[in-house]
Amino acid sequence: MKVIYQKSFDKDFIKLSVKIQDQFYSRIELFIEDKYNVVLNNHSVDPTYPGCRSINITGDYRAIFSEQGDVVTFVAIGTHSQLY
Repeated sequence: MKVIYQKSFDKDFIKLSVKIQDQFYSRIELFIEDKYNVVLNNHSVDPTYPGCRSINITGDYRAIFSEQGDVVTFVAIGTHSQLY
């Protein structure tokens, strides 16, 4: 699996606290091992983000991604209320 990040994701990510950034890295490791691990709550976010899915980073923070074969592209990150 190859993981890439859109510019919009990068811009939002650098604005996050170090604690949330560290939690994201921890969740990405888990995601790479098992993208459907129950802790991640991997679920579709249609129609808000067509063709995308979301994983939980913390109780309130989510990361939105799309998949094309073995390439996962993270497109957005933020709180539930920021994203939806």
